[in-house]
Amino acid sequence: MSWALMAVDPTSGASLLAAFGALAVLVVVFAESGLLVVGFFLPGDTLLFPAGVLCAGGVESGPHLSLWQVLLCAAVGSIAGAQVGFLLGRHGGRAALARSRNERLKSAVSRSDELLRRYGYRKVIVIGRFIPVVRTVLSPLAGALKVPVRTFTLWQIVGGLAWSQSLVLAGYWLGNAVPGIERYLLLIVALIVAVSLLPLLFEARGRSRSR
Repeated sequence: MSWALMAVDPTSGASLLAAFGALAVLVVVFAESGLLVVGFFLPGDTLLFPAGVLCAGGVESGPHLSLWQVLLCAAVGSIAGAQVGFLLGRHGGRAALARSRNERLKSAVSRSDELLRRYGYRKVIVIGRFIPVVRTVLSPLAGALKVPVRTFTLWQIVGGLAWSQSLVLAGYWLGNAVPGIERYLLLIVALIVAVSLLPLLFEARGRSRSR
């Protein structure tokens, strides 16, 4: 058993799902939704969609997961992870972010900070859930910026449920609609990553034009 666990790739959604099933969804989504230390390196979108595919009845290979378990784990992980990240950010998070030497983290903090100030808390808290990297930074940053607890909690629940449930259900629908689709999960994951990065590209393009 210990050797099997050592062989698991924590950055691979397929490896995590094969080893831990729906529990992987809970733990990974929790960490990716607000824990800066590990959240950057874990799959989010690229775990939820394949998990939904593996719930479909037409899946011919790989582990078969229970849809209700995956949906529940995704919901709990996304909501609890964001709330914990927010509370950590509220208690000394700004100083910790300022001390970090990680350039990727600094860039994500700056981007999230700008989005919060430009578009307002509600819109960014919801939309930010669908943007990789921003999703991990947003909750601690919102806590550090002293976003009202009630405002953050309400809209992070809305955003967390919209993000996590839609990706799982989209994977489930595709898995039932296209038999054998699990053989092309790597290609689908690559497409998901590309699409999820589009908002960042549009934002960067908009900033360059405004200068």
